[in-house]
Amino acid sequence: MQRRQFLRHAGTTLALASTGALTACAQIPSARSGNPDMPVARLGSGIPELAPVKARPDRITGVYVCTRPFRAAGPRIEMEQLGNRAVVHNYGHGGSGWSLSWGSSTLAVRMAQATGVRELGVIGCGALGLTSALLAQRAGLSVRIYAKDLPPNVYSMRASGLWTPDSRICDADHAPALAARWEAMTRTSFAQYQSMLGLPGNPIEWIEGYHLSDTPPDQQSVEPSDEPEYGELYDHVRDLTPRSVALPAGSTPFPQAYVRCYTTLMFNISTYARMLMSDFLAAGGKIEVREFHQPNDLQQLPEHTLINATGYGARALFGDNSIIPVRGQTARLIPQPEVRYGLSTAHLSMVPRSDGLLVQVLGDTGNFNNADTTPNRAVSEAAVNDLAALVASMRKV
Repeated sequence: MQRRQFLRHAGTTLALASTGALTACAQIPSARSGNPDMPVARLGSGIPELAPVKARPDRITGVYVCTRPFRAAGPRIEMEQLGNRAVVHNYGHGGSGWSLSWGSSTLAVRMAQATGVRELGVIGCGALGLTSALLAQRAGLSVRIYAKDLPPNVYSMRASGLWTPDSRICDADHAPALAARWEAMTRTSFAQYQSMLGLPGNPIEWIEGYHLSDTPPDQQSVEPSDEPEYGELYDHVRDLTPRSVALPAGSTPFPQAYVRCYTTLMFNISTYARMLMSDFLAAGGKIEVREFHQPNDLQQLPEHTLINATGYGARALFGDNSIIPVRGQTARLIPQPEVRYGLSTAHLSMVPRSDGLLVQVLGDTGNFNNADTTPNRAVSEAAVNDLAALVASMRKV
């Protein structure tokens, strides 16, 4: 069975287990409460009792659209000489920007260091721009970020917040050529995220969740029919995360016939981005709000080596038509600290971030090569109503 057929969006980084038991999901992490070993309550039959999600359209605090920068060949991480400026490109990560940011930026900073400069300019202030800037500072460089927008007004802030290092990272034909570089980036990023666990505000934390279906795993497919076959790479790093577990019928609060429990990393993006910004500024970094319209604009900058981390913006700035926008929309519900688990079906995903429960439609068409960033509230309200119906179907005490 192809892994993405089963659980591409909620826990996409998980390798599937052929057998399992309820014990794998007997405890749900409670890092925010300060007690990561606190077990969940159980119904009389031993079924775990999960805090209900208050899924109502009137609890939507915002609807957000991003354009994930997909490149068939994978991320562009290479140096280009433009006039008397050396530009290291670091963009085109599809739906894996946050997940791969530290590993990708490590490669980009090494290329920048090879020019021998001590002052570096970074174009862009999203996931890749911030991590590039921080890594350059740690390498002893003086860094200035140039960006049209700053967090929270960058597209990176609109991501769902799950660890998804191979989400739309390349197409299937290019996966073999990308595999070694992707694995190195993934392992570097994963190690960095382990060092951030337990920090104030929980910028990074582990969560558990449930994927629900009424059809057997080998008959499930959430791949949108109008999108390409994406590269499957996670088997190269199966050792990083626990395998998902098939739960016995009747052992969960859910009425669906097929339930799997997964464990994955989650980014509380608001807290995490603020931490990155604060660390950069505290280390002497500078930020200049500035928009560039063509490559020649970069010749005006004082830095002779630049890292270009503009994401989808590189399509217009550098004329890179290999970047294909893949539209994605999420709705944010009022936070519920008591909800410590994720949910996903073939049609929607709920991610329990501390800055709000993120609800996303899955498997819908019309997003590939769609650069429209206009939110469609009706679509998100329908997804929230579907989530409400799912919650209402759960068995209670």
